[in-house]
Amino acid sequence: MTEFTATAVLVRSILRRDRVRIGVWVAGIVALAVSSAAGVAGIYPTDEDLQRAAALVEGNAAAIAFNGPPQGLETLGGRVAFETGSFTLVMVGLMSLFMLSRHTRAEEESGRLELVRAAVVGRHAPMAAALIVVVGMNAVVGAALAAGYAAIGLDGPGSLTFGLSVAAVGTVFAGITAVAAQVTENTRVASGLAGLAVGVSYTVRAVGDVGDGTLSWLSPLGWGQKMRPFAGDVWWPLVVPLAFFAGCLWLAAVLASRRDVGAGLVAPRRGPAEAKAGLGTPFGLAVRLQRGSLVGWGSGVLALGLVYGSVANDVEDFVADLDESVRDIIARGGASIVDSFLGTTLLILALIGSGFAVGAVQRLRSEETALRAEPVLATPVSRWRWVASHMAVAVGGSAVVLAAGGLGLGLAYGVVLGDLGQVPRRMADALGYLPAVAVMAGVALALFGLLPRAVVAVWGFLAACFVIGFFAELLDLPGWLRAVSPYEHTPLAPAEGIRALPLLAMAALAITLAAAGARGFRTRDVG
Repeated sequence: MTEFTATAVLVRSILRRDRVRIGVWVAGIVALAVSSAAGVAGIYPTDEDLQRAAALVEGNAAAIAFNGPPQGLETLGGRVAFETGSFTLVMVGLMSLFMLSRHTRAEEESGRLELVRAAVVGRHAPMAAALIVVVGMNAVVGAALAAGYAAIGLDGPGSLTFGLSVAAVGTVFAGITAVAAQVTENTRVASGLAGLAVGVSYTVRAVGDVGDGTLSWLSPLGWGQKMRPFAGDVWWPLVVPLAFFAGCLWLAAVLASRRDVGAGLVAPRRGPAEAKAGLGTPFGLAVRLQRGSLVGWGSGVLALGLVYGSVANDVEDFVADLDESVRDIIARGGASIVDSFLGTTLLILALIGSGFAVGAVQRLRSEETALRAEPVLATPVSRWRWVASHMAVAVGGSAVVLAAGGLGLGLAYGVVLGDLGQVPRRMADALGYLPAVAVMAGVALALFGLLPRAVVAVWGFLAACFVIGFFAELLDLPGWLRAVSPYEHTPLAPAEGIRALPLLAMAALAITLAAAGARGFRTRDVG
């Protein structure tokens, strides 16, 4: 028996077990990217339109920070890569993160890997099988994107370069997740480490692209964009992600050889002999379980707010010399350019910060399937109280995450302006998204109580809200579909004034969804 014995069998097992999940990830990313590309082609039908749009981007630090370096914007392919490339790269990164973590660390934490290893299975076979599947998913996404872009009339070599860059970036994050899975014995912490890598990569790329581009070489997302799809099609940067992936494989194999199955490289700290008084309550336990995730999401959103706040003032400088009609298009509802930018930034931070709320509610399902919920519910703790404690932490923690995003945005922007009064104003604007985030948590809780096996679908709903928030105009989505997203009902402060009625309606909806989920959990079997 070698260290890779039974790898092929495990690959078939993963494909059989996750055939629907794999199909949804691949088809969803490809469909979104290709339909967005087709939408961009409709917006810029002539070369004059492309030239005019390219002039709006050159030197626009905010647009570059959001999308990436302005490369080949005078061509339709370059415009497509600029407007959809960064989002697509992040999506394949998240796909690799979730899929590899699910089939490595989560298998160990649940104890299933120990049963598998009891058979004739090599030491590295489970990790190799997971990597083969995830790398294959990235290859399929890249190939489908290249074919899809070429099919809608984009340049063939550029389409192929774009597909390769997407596949390469997704493969890099598979390697990073493979290493993270060796560090800790907790699946959520491993996923959080890999997710932090995605966030840091985006931030480093944004800062680097706003500068001279040198810093972007430190970001895996930047490596994909350095291939310049539709703008010269440079393939040699592909060596960097491939070499980095090979290094991650070597490091993951070395670390895996130095630890026991189920254990992590970093052993968990031994707890105190006696628990604090607060840990003896369901709410105290929920806070203890979620505090690490809260710190991670809050820190990430804070850092992103600082980055966007530092470039906010450049937006006004850029459009100062533009025609008044163009300024009216960029501004929302007659608001200033900077206020529109700040409002859009807060929407991004709210969507990202919603990940904490969704993850916090999903922890209920994790505790249930890991059989840790039953001992708690065997005590005088009622199901209502247990669920309500986790929901309270999800909503309260979301307020902290949103406030952290507003703090970062207001602090950086206030320092640039010399007006620290921006801090409380931007924090208040950010907290305006709390009802929308609470609705997202309510959807997760309703699924947990009524359809527990489908609770993961809430991530798809969050992704759909992201698409509606930023691609609704591009995809020409109908009004009824846009209304599905709770974020569409939140005023884009400070560009728009706060209206209490939609916020109160969303709060009532969140309470209703949470109550339905709690009632469903109370009437079904645990486990």
